[in-house]
Amino acid sequence: MKDDTRNHPFRHSQEDMATVRRIPDTPQTRAPAYRLAFADNEFLCREELRPVRLQLELLKPQMILDEAGINSTVVLFGGARIREAAGSGTAPTEALADLSAFYDEARRFARLMTERSIAAYGRENVIVTGGGPGVMEAGNRGAADAGGHSIGLNIVLPHEQAPNAYVTPDLSFNFHYFAIRKMHFLMRARAICVFPGGFGTLDELFESLTLIQTGRMRRVPFLLFGREFWERIVNWQALADAGTISDEDLNLFRFVETADEAMAAIDTWDEGE
Repeated sequence: MKDDTRNHPFRHSQEDMATVRRIPDTPQTRAPAYRLAFADNEFLCREELRPVRLQLELLKPQMILDEAGINSTVVLFGGARIREAAGSGTAPTEALADLSAFYDEARRFARLMTERSIAAYGRENVIVTGGGPGVMEAGNRGAADAGGHSIGLNIVLPHEQAPNAYVTPDLSFNFHYFAIRKMHFLMRARAICVFPGGFGTLDELFESLTLIQTGRMRRVPFLLFGREFWERIVNWQALADAGTISDEDLNLFRFVETADEAMAAIDTWDEGE
């Protein structure tokens, strides 16, 4: 917790919380109404407090990342089911097993980018993932391989999902609101890398592209790993031919296959195709 005792003369909220824990146990002090509002979980979880909870989820990661001095990030999106080939067991499908190569590329890319980040004192181009398994794990793992830190933005799901073991503990966040989590993915983004994945990856891909297409977000290097995969599941040219997007929108992203290609594409992005 940041020490703000010199910023104002008032008694600190933490002191009052400690005092409340020492007061006599009576019917009055046990009543929910007596609880300090900011320390009352039942009150904070009421329907009417949703705007406050939204603000808290926006503020907490923002403040921690600011205090850590992290100015910019490189985002890795990708499937949770794409695992490392070695020791991963039998994949559900042969196609999914073939995609394990992208685990290796995500790991290598994150290592290369983190080595560059370390040269900038770990403040720029910090890897950020969804904090889970698969491609997300590969991204955080690559950052750890380089000896740097990385961010994980987890979300509470009906099935249990713990952060992967490679997320920097002090930069491991958990969210209730998908919308706020998505904001934090992009608020500091200097580049966006999308690996093969499922519904979640597609959601992140198209939302990010829409923000750039509509001018709600500045254009950044936007890379799709695996041309064959992406052209098989999305007919990009058909969208342009139908007029539902413009031909120029096809230049908002580039296809790459390897980590080295991705690094080169980011470095030459402003030079155009």
